[in-house]
Amino acid sequence: MNFLGVIWALLGVSALLLNPILRLAPRGEEAIAGGLSLMQWVLLVGFAIFMLYSEGIRGFQKSFSPRTAARLRVIRDEPTLLRVLLAPLFAMGFFQSNKKTRIVVWVILIMVICLITAVSYLSQPWRGIIDVGVVVGLSWGLVSFWCFAFKALTSKEFPHSAQMNEVK
Repeated sequence: MNFLGVIWALLGVSALLLNPILRLAPRGEEAIAGGLSLMQWVLLVGFAIFMLYSEGIRGFQKSFSPRTAARLRVIRDEPTLLRVLLAPLFAMGFFQSNKKTRIVVWVILIMVICLITAVSYLSQPWRGIIDVGVVVGLSWGLVSFWCFAFKALTSKEFPHSAQMNEVK
């Protein structure tokens, strides 16, 4: 049961990150192919660097990826029916996590939905410029998740917290 839960969590989280990468990359390519002014190129590169740092490194590499990988170890080492059935949601911290993690996860989810809605109203090349930045950040995040997951599942010790509920 634990092996299936880990595989389900890995595939589920990966799919949730890979799906927007694959959907948004063509929009970014379309914006670039349509021709960008110098100012638009500067904005595209600047926003891509900003998203690489803020979303990819600070959001994923320093927070989401190590926590999610640590929660994969919990599925492997302490599987329950609920954790295995909802493995991607458990791994991302939607339940059986400490209060701060749950709040952060839900706030980010709501913010992402709002931003997706707002960006959908933009025309090219502005939408494509934003999409390139998002693709860069999510791609870094996906790779960092895979790296942390590999370390978490193959190492004896994994120094990152799963940020589980405090036992009272």
